[in-house]
Amino acid sequence: MQHDHREQLALSWQVNADAWTAAVREQRIESRRLVTDAAILQAVLALAPARVLDVGCGEGWLCRGLAARGIEAVGVDASAPLIEVARAADEPRARYRVCGYTELASQASALGRFDVLVCNFALLEEPLEPTLNALHEVLTADGRLLIQTLHPWRACNDAGYRDGWRVETFAGFGAGFAQPMPWFFRTLESWLSLLQQTDWRLQWLQEPLHPESEQPVSLLLLLSSARNGAA
Repeated sequence: MQHDHREQLALSWQVNADAWTAAVREQRIESRRLVTDAAILQAVLALAPARVLDVGCGEGWLCRGLAARGIEAVGVDASAPLIEVARAADEPRARYRVCGYTELASQASALGRFDVLVCNFALLEEPLEPTLNALHEVLTADGRLLIQTLHPWRACNDAGYRDGWRVETFAGFGAGFAQPMPWFFRTLESWLSLLQQTDWRLQWLQEPLHPESEQPVSLLLLLSSARNGAA
């Protein structure tokens, strides 16, 4: 069953690429428009990096935003259709590559190392250990990893607060989504345990709030590598 979920997850980003691109570029997703896009962009800029790797870059909005600010931005995504549309809207200083997350370690010599790695609503699989282990291989010694994900206390909705597969239907994101997307929900305890097990040290944690409801929209984590000698 887990294998089926992972296949469906990967397929969803192939068949929904055009619909997702339209939803992002037309700012149809309220949480992104009001909260999370600015939260991740500000968090990256605060670190003043020279090179950034956007892991799960999608249609490339963050890479374009960083490149426009003079930062060398590289985007990787397992979805070839999304990389294609990212390249088509390419800011000249942004680069894109079709690459599965666990393949990053084998691509390290080609990609080089980065001051900041970003996983912005990109860590949706189970298990995540292979991805989190691979990320160490492309980070500079004093680099940082930024993860933004759905806030666990809000994302569980009416389901029980325990790890497990959930389904995103893309309701309210506009037309064109061909199929729903399975994704793996983690509690806060599970997230922190997973990061510790894969040698990531938590530097800070933020909970960006919706400006009207004042409820947390996302969980934003800044991490350093215990393997690379970062403090």
